Amino acid sequence: MPPNNNGTLYPTFVLKHASVSDLGMRRTTNQDSLAVFVTDDVATWAARGHLLMVADGMGAHAAGELASKIAVDNIPHTYFKLRDLYPPAALRQAIRDANAAIHAKGQSSIGFQGMGTTCSCLVLLPQGALVAHIGDSRVYRLRGQVLEQLTFDHSLVWEMAAAGKMDEADVPAYIPKNVITRSLGPHAAVHLDLEGPFSAQAGDTFLLCSDGLSGQISDEELGAILQCLPPDEAVETLVDLANFRGGPDNISIIIARVDGEIPAGLDVSSPINGTSATRRKPMAPLWVAIGACLGMLGYFLANRLWTGAVVSAVGLAAALMAALTFRSRTSGEYPAARSIGGPYGNGPHRKTECPPNGRIAASLAEIASTLRELPDNEQTNWAANVEWQPFDDARTAAAADVDQGDFTAAIRGYCQAIRYIMREFREHRPTVDSSWHPV
Repeated sequence: MPPNNNGTLYPTFVLKHASVSDLGMRRTTNQDSLAVFVTDDVATWAARGHLLMVADGMGAHAAGELASKIAVDNIPHTYFKLRDLYPPAALRQAIRDANAAIHAKGQSSIGFQGMGTTCSCLVLLPQGALVAHIGDSRVYRLRGQVLEQLTFDHSLVWEMAAAGKMDEADVPAYIPKNVITRSLGPHAAVHLDLEGPFSAQAGDTFLLCSDGLSGQISDEELGAILQCLPPDEAVETLVDLANFRGGPDNISIIIARVDGEIPAGLDVSSPINGTSATRRKPMAPLWVAIGACLGMLGYFLANRLWTGAVVSAVGLAAALMAALTFRSRTSGEYPAARSIGGPYGNGPHRKTECPPNGRIAASLAEIASTLRELPDNEQTNWAANVEWQPFDDARTAAAADVDQGDFTAAIRGYCQAIRYIMREFREHRPTVDSSWHPV
């Protein structure tokens, strides 16, 4: 596909996606919310795209949960409703309206005062990917073996690093990592980041997540797992790894992989600047059929061959009907791609090379080994009821892959083993102490 250029079509219509919002191991309520609006209508995609969103609520009692829910309920609805605004303006307005709704709710009761939420939205359009962002939830794009963080963390650590022109790892350790500097709801006005448009190519994988994931899994691990696993397996694996490492917060994940398929009727041979996207070549056989039917009809009528004339007339009617149906699907259904302006923001804000390698495979092998030793712990009577053979088989195969230098297969194998045993753990988890976890 061509490089990013406003008005150029990208194959973002067909997505393979998966999502999950998990309580984690230490929380009693889930204050995260997520939304996935993937349209199956090409006209809607051309005008509004797909919208994916993660929100991580903050506030005492149920306030944070309510704030994130208001955000995911309102932002997609408003964005798709504002069809008279072009996408960046509609997205901005939708977030501002959600901020007003959350702020008003916060002012309505002393128990809701100060309620807020992070907000990370990804919109995939024919022109590319737009990101709107507030807080420390994140949006990533994986292309090949490079994972790019498209959002800037509105956290004290990241703001100090930016101000001091240093890496966040160099910020003094006494600076708390969980203090965010911007959120949706606490104030009447909100300052949001708009980033993009970023190109979206076949094979690209986008990840949206709350800090319950990014705080426990490194970017290098994220990128390798996204490369090795399909979206549904990746979301389960990432939640399992975050929970294995303590699961101190709620964990919300959306993974969307851009498929290489292009909707029928779309011409991707050139940009669609200012023209409707219609593929004309498939019409040629229909015109040939119409011409042939007309010729035969004329011949049969001229020679008074009435049976042949009837058959030709029926064939002509069928060909005309097929042509009209095809044109109704392809002409005028796909609006011209409007410019969405930009570039906006300064992203990507971080890039990480993340090829599947022996270090990541060894880390997963260590986790699997720890899980296998759980029966030795007197707290883990649940393990006596587990069928361990699938787990052991997956570990053995993964170890053999490591010996052969096939780290992609090894990572898949260790992840398979971890997913299996964590499912068993959830099924047999002790109920007397709901905070117990296998580490």
